[in-house]
Amino acid sequence: MQTLIITGEMVDLNTYVNAERGNRYHAAAMKKAETERVYWACKEQHLTPMPEGISLIQCDWYTKDLRKDGDGLSFGLKAIYDGLVLAGVLPNDSRRYTGSIHHTFAVDKERPRVVIALHECLLQSAAS
Repeated sequence: MQTLIITGEMVDLNTYVNAERGNRYHAAAMKKAETERVYWACKEQHLTPMPEGISLIQCDWYTKDLRKDGDGLSFGLKAIYDGLVLAGVLPNDSRRYTGSIHHTFAVDKERPRVVIALHECLLQSAAS
């Protein structure tokens, strides 16, 4: 298992949708910035490649308050997967390399963050 910590809150779905409605280029820039943020966190925290993919990704979302819905927060998973691929941790973000997803949500006023636990696949399934 490897753990990645993204400091601060990630862009939630409502913020992204509002940006998309205003200017799609702004929304695309937001998505790109979040992906690069994950990429750099992977590099700084020395995550290693997981060529067989992951069996489970556990995302613990810590926000500064309760204002954002869990489904909106979990939109950040798109940038997390894309950043993991960009950093070379995962070969691809298709379902072949990404297993189950589990989210928890909590409040930490002092240190909002996302803690991501990547549980490595030990064996390829017979179906692949």
